[in-house]
Amino acid sequence: MIRRLLEKLHDFRLLPVFVLISMAAGIFIGRWYGISNFVLTPPIDALASIVHGTYTFNIANTLALGVVIGLFMMIYPAMANIKFEDLGKAAASPKQLLIVLFFNYAIAPFFMLVLAKLFLGSEPDLYTGLVLYGLAPCIAMVIVFTYLALGNAPLAIILVAMNSIVQMLLIPVYAKLLLGNVRFDVWLVGESVLLYLGIPLIAGMMTRFLGVRRFGEAWFRKLKFYLDSLSIAGLLFTLIVMFALKGDLILKEPLFIVQMAVPMTIFFWTMFVMVYLVGWRLKLSYKDAVAVAFNSTGRDFEIAIAIAITAFSPTVALATVIGPLIEVPVMLVLVWFAKRTEFFLFGKEPR
Repeated sequence: MIRRLLEKLHDFRLLPVFVLISMAAGIFIGRWYGISNFVLTPPIDALASIVHGTYTFNIANTLALGVVIGLFMMIYPAMANIKFEDLGKAAASPKQLLIVLFFNYAIAPFFMLVLAKLFLGSEPDLYTGLVLYGLAPCIAMVIVFTYLALGNAPLAIILVAMNSIVQMLLIPVYAKLLLGNVRFDVWLVGESVLLYLGIPLIAGMMTRFLGVRRFGEAWFRKLKFYLDSLSIAGLLFTLIVMFALKGDLILKEPLFIVQMAVPMTIFFWTMFVMVYLVGWRLKLSYKDAVAVAFNSTGRDFEIAIAIAITAFSPTVALATVIGPLIEVPVMLVLVWFAKRTEFFLFGKEPR
């Protein structure tokens, strides 16, 4: 019975239905509890309070932990499915690394800046929020989208690790260049890397290493079904939490969401299709092209929110919180797009 229910999660044709249900549930919860009225706790601060024994159970703290738990549920299974030897092969991919570096740091921030000027030039807070959202490449969820699209997950991890290091050096530079005199703790970036990438990576690698060593590869292949189920459940849970954060705002001020949704949707579609086609033209495999495209498209919303909370007004922070509400559904559509165009562009590749 449980397995049959989990098999429904694996049916990609039903995923849009589950996504819509999760979004609707989140909006309902947010509206019911008026969650937008609460001052939300940054996830890292909520975890720190647990370590120091000062955690207080309330809606703000609980939602902060909900984001961390949901992202861990999504990313940990993808990490557990990676073989150590595949990481070594992925690291020796200079063409892929250079494509991602170019599009993430020479194109994406400035493209988002142009979109912000075009669509939000008369709304300074929303403009700032959108530019912030474009500063840094994603270091977590792109692994899941690559995984769902049957792309090269080991390569995605290598690309994410590279982006994690580069953005720690460049975010302060880009923030000053594009937004002026912005002051924030650069260690926010390092903490985010550890929380959203380091911990799931270590847990996933240990699960695979210890599990295969003790029970064998056949046992792990059976476990993979449940790990995949956990990843999809984590995606749906994360959607519920994220939409709960601003559920009442979505109903009260839908125009506010649309103002952010239009330029962001243009950004994600343009970046993904452009890099995906570049990968195709450069004769990358489908798996590599998907990994490169998602790693050049996804944005680091955790960093954007953290900087907005510490350095800008509440409205700017609100604009960055809305970002993932738009990004996650659009990226899921891009997963569908990639899978639908695989055969047409790349032909049949071995799985």
